[in-house]
Amino acid sequence: MTDGFDFSPGAQVPISGGAGQTAATQALASAAYRDGPMEELLKANSDWATSSVKPPRISLFEPNLGEAFARAVQQRMLGGGRKPLIQSFGMEPQVIVEHCLAASRIRRQRDARLTVLMVVFGVLFLPGVLIWLGVFQLRRTLAGAQNKRAGVLGTALLLVLAVLGAVLMVKLPFDGFLGVYLRAMMVAPIIGWAWAKTICERTAKDLRGRWTGLLDGGGIGAKIPEAVPKNPGESAAEQLRQNLERLSAEQKSNVVFYAGPKGILGMGTRWGSWQLAEELTPADPDKEISPFRSWDIMRAVHDQLRLLERTPINTGGLTPPFVEHWVVCPIGEGAGAVSRPADADASFQIRGAALQKICNEQHFGSGDRHYLGVQFVLWDGQLVITLLINVTVLHKTLRIEVTGHALGPIHPVFNGKPKNRTKTFRKGVKFWETWERRLPVVEAREVVRLAARAPLTWYPPLLEYWGGKLVLPEPFGLRHAWADKPWRHRFMADDALRAATPVLRVVHETAVRFLAEHGVNTERFSSRAGNLSGAVQDLSPRQADVYNA
Repeated sequence: MTDGFDFSPGAQVPISGGAGQTAATQALASAAYRDGPMEELLKANSDWATSSVKPPRISLFEPNLGEAFARAVQQRMLGGGRKPLIQSFGMEPQVIVEHCLAASRIRRQRDARLTVLMVVFGVLFLPGVLIWLGVFQLRRTLAGAQNKRAGVLGTALLLVLAVLGAVLMVKLPFDGFLGVYLRAMMVAPIIGWAWAKTICERTAKDLRGRWTGLLDGGGIGAKIPEAVPKNPGESAAEQLRQNLERLSAEQKSNVVFYAGPKGILGMGTRWGSWQLAEELTPADPDKEISPFRSWDIMRAVHDQLRLLERTPINTGGLTPPFVEHWVVCPIGEGAGAVSRPADADASFQIRGAALQKICNEQHFGSGDRHYLGVQFVLWDGQLVITLLINVTVLHKTLRIEVTGHALGPIHPVFNGKPKNRTKTFRKGVKFWETWERRLPVVEAREVVRLAARAPLTWYPPLLEYWGGKLVLPEPFGLRHAWADKPWRHRFMADDALRAATPVLRVVHETAVRFLAEHGVNTERFSSRAGNLSGAVQDLSPRQADVYNA
């Protein structure tokens, strides 16, 4: 089909993450198809969250980057009884999870074939397979040592075993069936390895093709037939489908968490703050101020912020913003988990009377706080700019606070494309010239690792016990766990700084007009708003969440 959809059971999931939000989604989704050591992910740790690696007990069973990432994300995002997730603004977590499921399905199909080979060659010729695996494990252990000569020693041991096997083939002291079996015991694993190499090579090319396709902005959609129930009795498929729907609903939650100096998880640290705080006095001394509440001001500001993309002249302008009422819950800087408020409904949102109560009453002391947020998702989802507005009234003082938050692009580790393995040779006659030969995608030791892991992939907990795993940071969110700072990119930093000025002015103009309509003397408010309007033109990012004693 030309549109890239497959409506057969296990429908092909489109990989487009919505308008302007594809780059970050596809970069993270490509990690599910990658190869290489899983320690590469540790380079992408951010200031907001730090992942780690549980080391293997037997290095022959350790996963590569794609295997560890796909397994960890599936367990954390879809596992039963999981903890609440942090929203991933600027991307679609469900698409990333679907690609993790698709990558795991491809690997399971490969492992099923490798398991058959291991049963045929491993059970019938078990002593020989154990000898070969033992030598590869020894070589892998020695090669991982800091002394580089240890790797050479491991290779030498492998060559010694090969020579010894060849000698035994010729001068074996046994005859009859035992002699034939001993000879076959050393040769059969090599035949099985060659067969396994073909299977691994074909799968590796498929995974790398999907990896490259995602980073190029296209690629094949994720197929997850296990999430499509074919009959009412398939409870596992139905459960998976419900978990994916829950993931999408949780992504749309309007509850966020403030973690001290780490800022609001998923939105980034607070880099700027502008406060307008003046006394409420009546414009006419003979009349009282018309009664109003904080929610009334917020509703008026909300309506004006939705018009931010409009401009009096036809030249550029802001992209349509996403305006939302947020409930910010305070947690500790080193909190290991978050919990949704009791007021949240089945869709993980706080709406209606509960939202208005927080806005109108919870201005001082413990409890959650209400913020009106305007969010811009730019650079194909790589930059998320959020400006939050808070209105509080304490005694006779009305305070309108605008804070800026910025979350940068996904770490460059996720933007790397697969590299071909090549070896350079020098020509014999024209020794000053060289030529390159492309090597197979899968190395010999990688084939052994995959074949050794294949029988254990049917019970992942045992495989993780022996091979180690990727440990995701908590509280976990796909975006903030691997986000870089936006200030390293000149244009991204400019966009974050520029967005603050029009938002601040719209908020102040709307608030002053609202106060004037309700009989409030706005002279001091207008004067203070003018000062802030001038100061915001010379703003620079700073650590507004860090208070120096």
